[in-house]
Amino acid sequence: MPARAVGPAKQVLCWARAHPLGPDSILAATVLAGMVLGSFASHGPEGPDWGARPPGTLSLMLMALGALVLVLRRRAPIPVLCATVALSACELSTGDPHTPVVMSAVIALYTVAAHTDRPTTWRVGAATAVGLAAVAMLLGPMPWYAQENLGIFAWTGMAAAAGDAVRSRRAFISAIRERAERAERTREEEAGRRVAEERLRIARDLHDVVAHHIALVNVQAGVAAHVMDRRPDQAKEALAHVREASRSALNELRATVGLLRQSGDPAAPTEPAPGLDRLDELVGTFRSAGLPVEVARPGLREGDDPRLPAAVGLAAYRVIQEALTNVQKHAGPGVKAEVSVVQVGRRLEVTVLDDGRGTDAAGPEEDGGHGLLGMRERVAALGGRCAAAPRYGGGFRVHAILPLDPAAADTAARTEPDTAPARPGPAAPHPEADRAAH
Repeated sequence: MPARAVGPAKQVLCWARAHPLGPDSILAATVLAGMVLGSFASHGPEGPDWGARPPGTLSLMLMALGALVLVLRRRAPIPVLCATVALSACELSTGDPHTPVVMSAVIALYTVAAHTDRPTTWRVGAATAVGLAAVAMLLGPMPWYAQENLGIFAWTGMAAAAGDAVRSRRAFISAIRERAERAERTREEEAGRRVAEERLRIARDLHDVVAHHIALVNVQAGVAAHVMDRRPDQAKEALAHVREASRSALNELRATVGLLRQSGDPAAPTEPAPGLDRLDELVGTFRSAGLPVEVARPGLREGDDPRLPAAVGLAAYRVIQEALTNVQKHAGPGVKAEVSVVQVGRRLEVTVLDDGRGTDAAGPEEDGGHGLLGMRERVAALGGRCAAAPRYGGGFRVHAILPLDPAAADTAARTEPDTAPARPGPAAPHPEADRAAH
């Protein structure tokens, strides 16, 4: 975690958790300072009397050893408690009541209570309190009813209670965190299970719809083919059943797939992909927007031409659409456009010319758009070529050559989705026009 991402208090806390010996050493030094300072105070008739009876060498050694073993209190709580209790008992039995080595035993007892369970805490705490109080009462220099002896019992009991409270709070926080993590995992697993169940249900519905209706269509189509020549009325009836079954299948498939849509998804296009049969409609939209367009298509009749594969017609339509859109946007005022669609052998050549800005002006491709790139990719997918460049003397020229290979063209038509709107316009004729920076 970066140092700037947290405050100083959190940095210190993270360091203490990562290096437990550091805080324990600081605690041991603090306890040692407190014991040494307390050993210089003796109880007088008017309050504490500082420096009246300084501690002896043995007392200083016991205090140093008691503080030293506290460095290992979290690594070995029980052995540290035993060592501090032994040092405290030795100090209590030496006859000097002013050396508080028992402070180290109180800290060690708190550590045991904070890192063990409650039964262990109460057993160890009771044994420590009773043992140290008994040593002080039986072997100490003061009477057994002295308040110092009762204070040992009180301090050890409070240390055990405080450690148990800290352990309970840590366990409670850990339980809450674990419960939250488990709830999060359960929520994710439940969501995954519901998604899997919904997929299985949709797959089952699709299988039932397709299997039933396609089987029915297959049977009725076989009947119609069998009786077509001898009993045409029965064949018509079978074909009517085929049409009804196919309509039912489409309706059920639409309802099933509709469950997968989000509320804001656009409706799926229901019209067929455009082709050169709608060229006049496309050109009319540009003419109505003020762009004069002349169309020449020698050898091709107006309307639907069954000799052109669907993919070729779609690609030619999109090339003309994108080229005229560029003319409308970038050729300038008073421009004219010419569209030529010519079939040469097994190729279809599409040319779009305009007499707009000259070669010095930036063409649409230099403006950073993707419209011309999209045209080239669409034409290249059919094995053709597309060239776009300024004309000598002014204007721009787009020329595309599309092969009329039915196999390749039909394959490309099936693999290439088309989601363009039914009636394009000069401003935003289709989704690819939105990608153009023209």
